[in-house]
Amino acid sequence: LSFSADTQQKLPSLAFTTLEGPSRQLDAFVGKPTVVNLWATWCPPCVREMPMLQQAQAQRPDVNFVFLNQGESRAQVSAWLKLHGLPLDNVLLDDKRAASAAFQQKGYPTTMFFQADGSLVSVRLGELSAATLSDKLSLIAKVRTLEAAR
Repeated sequence: LSFSADTQQKLPSLAFTTLEGPSRQLDAFVGKPTVVNLWATWCPPCVREMPMLQQAQAQRPDVNFVFLNQGESRAQVSAWLKLHGLPLDNVLLDDKRAASAAFQQKGYPTTMFFQADGSLVSVRLGELSAATLSDKLSLIAKVRTLEAAR
């Protein structure tokens, strides 16, 4: 289920713990188009889409990919990523599910697509296909390109 977003919504100023330990503000990703994926290791569609998202992260250094785990411990998430051979950057731990509350999300995976200025452009509830991911990346990159052309 995909829908356009209220572009008044921005990347919130919420802090989350990184897998490495320090915290990171979600709005620190403003400046580049950003994909925020709310996920959990126990969620089958999250698990299925993760290799595709990892590949996209490797292929698209012009886009921030943020993996915001919902409600699981550092040990659980680290062990799961290692088991599945998924070297991801920007894995954040949302142990209190603050992002789900901030974005009023009820299910996982939820993937949100933000312009470089931090404005929410689109939200996808449910598993992403490669085609949908490609379309959404084009959308947020295109907005950036249009702004650069002005």
